[in-house]
Amino acid sequence: MSHSDTQMIYLASKSPRRQELLNQIGIQFTVLDVPAQDTANSDMVDETVLTNENAADYVNRLSRNKADCAWQFLISRDVAKYPVLTADTTVVLDNLILGKPQDREEACEMMKRLSGKTHQVLTSVAIKNDEFFSQALQTSCVTFAELTSEMIEAYIDTSEPYDKAGGYGIQGLAGKFIKHIEGSYSGIMGLPLYETSELLKKAGIAIP
Repeated sequence: MSHSDTQMIYLASKSPRRQELLNQIGIQFTVLDVPAQDTANSDMVDETVLTNENAADYVNRLSRNKADCAWQFLISRDVAKYPVLTADTTVVLDNLILGKPQDREEACEMMKRLSGKTHQVLTSVAIKNDEFFSQALQTSCVTFAELTSEMIEAYIDTSEPYDKAGGYGIQGLAGKFIKHIEGSYSGIMGLPLYETSELLKKAGIAIP
């Protein structure tokens, strides 16, 4: 295995935003496309919020389960074995977890809830390799401006809300709604770079 191979990781996420962020800090990675249904891996990740589960426990559980599933998928394949990086992001307002809206009505309701209020964005990052596992949680606060019905309708007419926790993306069109953030911009995007860098160091990956 070459030196460059020892610095390679797998990113078990299809998110273009997470890929862009890893590229930003010069990390060598390959996207690991773990199938939604895989007969070799029966313990697929259940994203249902458990009874009385708080947001921190929820995102930590999902990022860890994603790492476990991705590693099991990896070792079942005849491919090089590098550390696997996973992440999960959720939006919380008044202790209510806001997932990805399933339809226009739900997207509209989420934006109405967020309008004029401060909510939290939690991203949990995990890395797994053989017996090694480490995890970090980053929390940021985001304050939305007051949104009119016209602003909400125009936003949900786009495709942006439907694949993002809370129904919006800070790096996209919704950026114009955000009055203030406290925390990590990259964490709100879905991969906090400081915490991710520290995890990669723990896993033996050199940070450029």
